[in-house]
Amino acid sequence: MSSKRVPFYQRRHKHFDQSYRNIHTRYLLKEYAARKTHEQKSDISEEKRIRFAANLADVEEELRSSRLLAREHLDRVTIQRMVEEQMALERYNIGESISRAPEILVRLRSHTVWEKMSVRLYFTVQGFPTPVVQWYKNEELISPASEPGKYSIESKYGVHMLEIHRANFDDTATYSAVATNVHGQVSTNAAVVVRRFRGDDKPYPNGILPINLPLPSEVCFTHIDVQFLEKFGVTFGMEGETVTLKCTLLITPDLTRLRPRAEWYRDGVLIKDSKWTKISFGEGQAALSFTHLNKDDEGLYTLRIITKGGVTEYSAFMFVRDADALIAGAPGAPMDVKCYDANRDYVIVTWKPPNTASESPVIGYFVDRCEVGTENWVQCNDAPVKICKYPVTGLVEGRSYIFRVRAVNKSGISRPSRVSEAVAALDPVDLDRLQTVNLDGGREIVICQDDLEGDVQIPGPPTNVHASETSKTYVVLSWEPPVPRGKEPLMYFIEKSAVGSGSWQRVNAQVAVRSPRYAVFDLAEGKSYVFRVLSANKHGISEPSEITLPIQAQETIGVPSAPGRVLATRNTKTSVVVQWDKPKHEEDLFGYYIDTSVAGTNHWEPCNHKPIKYNRFVVHGLTTGENYIFRVKAVNAVGVSENSQESEAITVQAALTCPSHPYGIKLLNCDGHSMTLGWKLPKFSGGSPVLGYYIDKREAHHHNWHEVNSSPVKERIYTVEDLTENSFYEFKVAATNLAGIGFPSDPSEHFMCKAWTMPEPGPAYDLTFCEVRNTSLVLLWKAPVYSGNSPITGYFVDYKEVDSEEWTTANEKQISHCYLKVNDLHEGKTYVFKVRAVNKAGIGKSSDISEPVLIEARPGTKEITADVDEEGNIYLAFDCPEVTDASDFTWCKSYEEITDLDKFNVETTGDSKLYFKNPDKMDLGTYSVAVSDTDGISSSFKMDEKELERLKTLSHDIKNPTIPLKSELAYEMFDKGEVRFWVQAESLSPNASFRFVVNDKEVVNSDRHRIKCDYSNGIIEMLMDQFTIENEGTYTVQIEDGNAKNQSSLVLIGDAFKAVLAEAELQRKEYLRKQGPHFLEYLYWEVTEDCEVLLVCKVANTKKETFFKWYKDGSGLEVKELPDLQKGVCQLTVPRLSKKNQGEYKATVSDDRGQDVTSLDISGKVFDDIILAMSRVIGKSASPLKVQCTPEGIRLQCFLKYYADEMKANWECKVSSGEKMKIGGSEEVAWLQICEPTEKDKGKYTFEIFDGKESHKRMLDLSGQDRGKVIGGLPDVVTIMEGKTLNLTCSVFGNPDPEVVWLWNDKKFELNEHYLVSMEHGNVASFTIKGVSSEDSGKYSINVKNKYGGETVDVTVSVYKHGEEMPDIKPSQVGYYGSDPASAKTNGKTP
Repeated sequence: MSSKRVPFYQRRHKHFDQSYRNIHTRYLLKEYAARKTHEQKSDISEEKRIRFAANLADVEEELRSSRLLAREHLDRVTIQRMVEEQMALERYNIGESISRAPEILVRLRSHTVWEKMSVRLYFTVQGFPTPVVQWYKNEELISPASEPGKYSIESKYGVHMLEIHRANFDDTATYSAVATNVHGQVSTNAAVVVRRFRGDDKPYPNGILPINLPLPSEVCFTHIDVQFLEKFGVTFGMEGETVTLKCTLLITPDLTRLRPRAEWYRDGVLIKDSKWTKISFGEGQAALSFTHLNKDDEGLYTLRIITKGGVTEYSAFMFVRDADALIAGAPGAPMDVKCYDANRDYVIVTWKPPNTASESPVIGYFVDRCEVGTENWVQCNDAPVKICKYPVTGLVEGRSYIFRVRAVNKSGISRPSRVSEAVAALDPVDLDRLQTVNLDGGREIVICQDDLEGDVQIPGPPTNVHASETSKTYVVLSWEPPVPRGKEPLMYFIEKSAVGSGSWQRVNAQVAVRSPRYAVFDLAEGKSYVFRVLSANKHGISEPSEITLPIQAQETIGVPSAPGRVLATRNTKTSVVVQWDKPKHEEDLFGYYIDTSVAGTNHWEPCNHKPIKYNRFVVHGLTTGENYIFRVKAVNAVGVSENSQESEAITVQAALTCPSHPYGIKLLNCDGHSMTLGWKLPKFSGGSPVLGYYIDKREAHHHNWHEVNSSPVKERIYTVEDLTENSFYEFKVAATNLAGIGFPSDPSEHFMCKAWTMPEPGPAYDLTFCEVRNTSLVLLWKAPVYSGNSPITGYFVDYKEVDSEEWTTANEKQISHCYLKVNDLHEGKTYVFKVRAVNKAGIGKSSDISEPVLIEARPGTKEITADVDEEGNIYLAFDCPEVTDASDFTWCKSYEEITDLDKFNVETTGDSKLYFKNPDKMDLGTYSVAVSDTDGISSSFKMDEKELERLKTLSHDIKNPTIPLKSELAYEMFDKGEVRFWVQAESLSPNASFRFVVNDKEVVNSDRHRIKCDYSNGIIEMLMDQFTIENEGTYTVQIEDGNAKNQSSLVLIGDAFKAVLAEAELQRKEYLRKQGPHFLEYLYWEVTEDCEVLLVCKVANTKKETFFKWYKDGSGLEVKELPDLQKGVCQLTVPRLSKKNQGEYKATVSDDRGQDVTSLDISGKVFDDIILAMSRVIGKSASPLKVQCTPEGIRLQCFLKYYADEMKANWECKVSSGEKMKIGGSEEVAWLQICEPTEKDKGKYTFEIFDGKESHKRMLDLSGQDRGKVIGGLPDVVTIMEGKTLNLTCSVFGNPDPEVVWLWNDKKFELNEHYLVSMEHGNVASFTIKGVSSEDSGKYSINVKNKYGGETVDVTVSVYKHGEEMPDIKPSQVGYYGSDPASAKTNGKTP
C-alpha cells in the first residue's frame, strides 16, 4: 500500500523557521557570536570598539541581504515543487492507465568464476509503476551499505545489474532478484560458483592487485521511509482474553545494518516484555501481544518506528471491559496495584477503584498477599478498607510478596485485580550502612556502619517520630533508627496516649516491629493522640523517644468534587468527543470515569474502565444515528465523586468538515467562445449538504488562476463565457458547505476552445453507479449536452474488467433512457464502463471511462420494501443505518427524480418513505432511492401489476375494515324444536352493535325471538321457540364495530326450509315422547359368541309402575324373567335362529304418563344380515375337518357352534360321481359323506362358510396319504389261566406313523411292572400282562391313528382259575372305524 499523497497546496503554506535560513547567514552569526565573546574577554581599545561597531553594521546588512536571497531561493524551490507535483500527478494519471504487474523479459544466468575475479548478473524487467528490485543471496537481502566495496547495484531502462567485486569462495551461492510493484511480484534466480586455484600460491587475475578497501567506522546516513500498510484500529477486549495489536510495515530501503527499532508505548510509557506482554518485530510486521488482558492494559497505544532519519509513529486506543462478575451485581476488579515504602515487615499497597456505572457503589476493598513461590493467598484486612491505600504489616524479613485487591459492594465481592510486581521485605537503609574501602593492589573491603560504632549494648531512643500518613482508619508513624544502634538486631515498641489522659498504652505489645514505620489502627474518630517509640535489642529497651505533636486520625484529602459542564461533540460515525470542566477541588486525582446512556433509557454503561488523567476523551464503539448522553466523575484514593450533570443529547454522526474535492471535469460542449463543463459530486460532503461550487480557470502555461463565478453554482454543469477561440484552458472546481470551501479539484486536462461541428453527438457524462450487488449494478448517466445535427436516439453501454483490453457491449440494441442494469458480472471482479450516444449520423464520442467499481454487495445490504400503513396509505420504504445529518434520500421513478407532488409524497424520519396518493396503472415501473453522503448506498423496487393489486387490496381492507368472522350465520336445533341462529366474530369490542333481519324486516328482542351477544367470545345469537311454515325466508345478521362492518346471511327456502321444519317438528315430538317412559334406544339385534340372537332396547324415565311387554306378530311373548327397567336395558334371547323365528318383534313400555313402542321386523334383509353375523361367529370358531369311517365309507366332519341350512355353506371336493357324495348336517356339525371311497377320490376337500364380507374355510388333504390301522396279529378272544403271562402282539401301519394307545374297558391305564407295552421296529406293537389274575378279565383295545384317521381293534380276555374249566367267551358283536376310539370299534380278524 502506498503512502498518502500530500497535495502541493497543503505543502506551500508553511511557516518557515530558522532551519530554513541561508547556511551562510547562520555561519556569519556564529562567527559574530564567537568574535563578540572573544572581544568581551580581552581588554580592547576604543578603536577596536569602533571597528567592531562598523563590522556589526556590515554583518547586519549582510544578514538582511542573506534573508532576501534565502526568501527568493525558497520561492523558487516552492514553485519548482509545485511544477514537480503537477508533473508527478500527470505521470501518476498516465501511469494508472498503463499499470501492469512486473514481467521479466530476460532472466538471470548462472556463472562460474575464479576466485578474486568479479562477476556481473543481469536481468531485464518491465512493469508500471516501475518495479522496485531487491537482490538476495541465499534468501538474505543484499545491501551494498552493509559491505562497502563488495557489491554494486545498477538499474537503467529496466536492465538491472548486480556486480560482485573480487569474488571469494564464500560468494558461492544462489542469487535471486525480486521485482515488486503495487500490482504484483516476480523473481528470478541464478547460481554463482567461485572456484579456487590449486597451486601453492593463489595468483590474482591479470590487472587485479590485492588491495584492502577501508571500511568506514559507521555507515553514511541514508533516508529510510517507513509506511504503515495495515494498522490496528480502536480495539475492544475483555479481561481474560488474548489480544494482539499489530501493524504491517513497508521499510524502504530495508538495510541489514540500519534496521529500525520498534518501541511500544501505553499512555506515553514505554512497554517492555513481561509475563503480560510480548513484543515482536520482523519480516515487515510489528506486534504487541497480551497473554491475559486486564483493565490495567487499557489506554492509548503508540507504535514508534525509530530510524536514523527520524521517528514514524501510529496510535490507537484499546478498551478493556470487566469480565463477567462471579456474582450478579458485584463490581469490577480494581486495577494498577502498586507497592511502595517497603521495609522489613511492612509495605504500603495502593490501587485504583473500578468504574461502577450500573452497579451499586463500592463500600470497601480486601487486600490479599501471597509469598512468591507459593499459591497461598492470605487476606490482610478483616474489614473492608474504604480508601485505595492500605499498609500491610506482618511480613517476614527477606521474603518476597505479591499483592492483589478485591472490591466489595452490597451485591458481593469482585474478581481479584491483576497481581502487583513482587516486592521484598527488606530495609533499604541497610545498604546505606555499608561502606567500601579501597586498598592497594585494587582490592576492596566492605564494612558495615555497625563495626564503626563500637560496643553498644542498649540502643538509644529513635528520633524524628512523626506521622507520615493519616486516614480515617489508621495513622502511619515513621521514625529514624537510633544512632548508634549497635550490632544486635533492633525492634521497636510504639506507645500511644490520648491527649490529656496522661496514660500510655503500648500498641504492639504482641508483635515486635522491625521496620522504622508502623500503621496504628483502632483510633477513636475525632480524638487526638500523641505517640512515642522505644527501641530494643536483646540487651534491653531504650528510653522513649520524644513525644510527637498531637495527631488525629483523619483524611488529609477528601473526595473530589464533581466535574463541571460536560460537552459532547461529533467526531466520527461511531465516536464522540467528550470534554468537561475540571472539578473545583482537584485533590490528587487518579483521573476521570466517563459513562454513557442512550437518551431516554437511563441505562448507563462505562465508556472507560481505567481512569484517564485529562479532561477530554474520545468515546468509541457507539451506534451511528443513535442519541447518547454522557456524564463524568472524578476519582482519587479516597473515592469517587458525584456524577457530573448530564450532557446534552447528541446524535452520533461524523463531524462537519469541508467537502472533498469534485473530480472528473469534462468538456461537454464548445461553441468557440464558451465551454460547457461538467463534473462529479465530491465523494464526501463533510457532514453537511453541498451548497454549491466555485470554478477557476487559467490559460495553458499561465501560472495565475482566475475566478469564474463569484457566487456558488448549485448545478454540476456550467458554461464558462468570454473565452478566446483556439486557446487552451484548464479548470478546477471547489465545493462548499456550511463548514467552508473544500479543497479544489485537480486541474482538468487542457481543453481547446474550438467550436464543435461534428454530426455525431457529444459524450455522455456524469457516469455513476448504484445498486451494486454480487452480479449486477445499475449504471446512470446524463445525456450529452451536444446532440449533433439530429436528436439522440439511444445509447450503447460498454464494459470490461480493469486488467482486460477487450470491451463488451452490455446491450445489443440501443436504449433510449439514461440508465441500464448490467447483469451477469463476476463477483469480486473490478469493472470500468463507458457510454456512447447515437443519432442518425452514427455513434458519437465515448464518455470518459468510469471509475473502477468492485462487483460485491455491501455487508448488510437492504432493499426497498412495499407496504401499507395503518391508515391504508401505500408506500415504499428504505432504511439506511449509515445515514448522516447531511444525507438526502433521492427517490426516482425510472431513475429520474420524482418531483410530482400531486401523486407522491416523501417523508423521512430515520428511514425514508415514498407515499402514493392515488395509485393507479400509471404508477407501474421501477422505483429507486439513493442516499447521499454515504458510500453509494442505493436500492430499487419494481412495481408490477400483481404487486400494485396486492397493495391496493390491502389498502382497501384497511380503509374499509371488515370484522373477521370465525363462523358464518348457521342454525342449531334444540330438543323442544327451538331453532338457534348464531354467528361468531374473531373479536368484538363492548361498543359493537348488531341486528337480525328476516325477509328484509328487522327482528327485535322478544319472547318469541330471544336475541343476545357474548362480546368476550364474539358470539351473536337469536333463539326462536317455535319454527313454523311462516318462518321461511332469508336470515341476515349485520354487525358494526367502530369503522369495521360485516354481515352474514342464511337462506332457508324450498327444500332447505322443509328439512329444517321437519327436523324442528321431529324434535318437538321427541320432546313430548320423552316426558313419559320412552325408549332411549330403539330395538336392535346382536349375535353373541354362543350364536344366540339378542333383541335389545334401552328405556329411560321409568318408575316402579312402568310396564314392559314383548310381542311377536301381534301376540304377546311369555318370558321367564321380566327385565329390570331400573337398569335401562331390555333383552329378548332367540337361542337358535331359523326361518320359523321370522316375524315382527315389538316392545312396549307404558305407565300413567304415556306409552312408547319400538319394533323390529326380522325377515328379509334383516334376517339375512343376522344369518351372516351368525356365520361370522361360526366361521371363526369352526373346528378343523376330521375323518370318520362309517360302514358306507368315509365321512368328513366340521364341528360348529350352530349350523342351519340358511347359512351360506358349501363343500369344495373332487369326487368321481355325484351319487357317491352326500352333504348334510345337524345343529352342531356339517358333514360330507363319501360312499365306497377309491383311489380316484383322493384330493383336497374344503368346507367354506361366507359371512357377507369374507369366507371362512377349513381344508383337509386326502391325496396319497394312509390313515392309521392294524394290519393283523390280534385274536378276537383270549382265554388264559390265572398266574400265566399274557402277550398280545400285532402289526400297525400308517403314513405318517400312527400313534398307538392300549385301553382296558375303553379307559387308559397306568403302565407298571404288571402291565408292559413296547413298540419294535416302528410297526410291531406288544402288550404284556405278567401273572394275570381274575381281575385282569375284560375288553382290551388297541387304538391306532394319525392325522388322516385310524381304527380300534378289541380283544376279549377271560381269566379262569387253576382246576376250572375253560369258559366259552364270545367276541364283541360291533366294531367300526372312527376317529374317536371310545366310540368307534371293530372286530379284529385272527390271522
